[in-house]
This record gives sequence, C-alpha cells and structure tokens, in this order.
Amino acid sequence: MRNIRITVRGAFNGLTESQRAELLAAQADHDFLHTVYTPEGHLAYDVAARPFFTFRFLAEVAEEKDIPDAAAQAELDAMAWFDERGYGYKNVTSQAVDMSEVPLGAKGRRLNEGHLRG
Repeated sequence: MRNIRITVRGAFNGLTESQRAELLAAQADHDFLHTVYTPEGHLAYDVAARPFFTFRFLAEVAEEKDIPDAAAQAELDAMAWFDERGYGYKNVTSQAVDMSEVPLGAKGRRLNEGHLRG
C-alpha cells in the first residue's frame, strides 16, 4: 500500500457574521502551525487574516493509478464537511504526494539503513 498525503485548498465564500464568529471561536483547533494529515482530514485556517482554508488528508492506495481517485475523494470529503455546516466555499483544488516517492534526507537514509541492517 502507498501512503498518500492529500492537501485540499480553497476559500471560504459568503460567510455570515455568525459563521465567521463560529470559525473564529474554533480557531485554536484549526491552527496552521499545528497541522497533521489524518484519514478523516484536518482543517486549518486563519479566517481573521485571510479567507483561505487547507484540509489535510492521509489516504492509502494500492497502486499509483489510484491516486487521482483518492485526491478527488478528499475534495468531496472536504466539501461535505463544509456543506454539513452550511459554510460556503469556492476554488477547491487538491494536491497529492505519494510518500514512497519522497526522497529521504541524510538523517532519514541513516535511520533507514540502520533499520535494514538491524
């Protein structure tokens, strides 16, 4: 299985004052400085500074050809989250990274080599 990190980006659109207040009240749980990739998706935003959001999803796929479908599903999941809460959004896009294709840095190579030897 391949671990895929999918980043879904977009912008809030047409928020009411009460929706904006809700998002501001929950800001600490959605801070850009404390983000993670999770199967259910992790939402980050700073609505006080800018209208943009980022959802980070972790998915597993069997083959490389399955990555576009995983990215499309992440977009649908993010939009469903907003739809369930009545938040408007626009310009939703996604980017997927196959973590098996990410080169290891020097420290990662040393750790990996030690694991293979041990």
